[in-house]
Amino acid sequence: LFNLTTDQIINYDGRMPKEVVIEDKTSAEQLRLLAQLNDKDRSTVLSIIDTMLTKQKFQEFFQQNIPAQ
Repeated sequence: LFNLTTDQIINYDGRMPKEVVIEDKTSAEQLRLLAQLNDKDRSTVLSIIDTMLTKQKFQEFFQQNIPAQ
């Protein structure tokens, strides 16, 4: 499947990449990890962040300026 033989899969030598958890990294490390993404993936991540920040700003605006009914 991944150009591996059955023997390579069964007798795997342990060089499996580890899971990346970005939230426990410093801001500088988070930016470095984002920079490692290909252009399309980085653009997607930044678009998601933009959308979430915009949503938060609108929620804050409405909470501060529209009286609850």
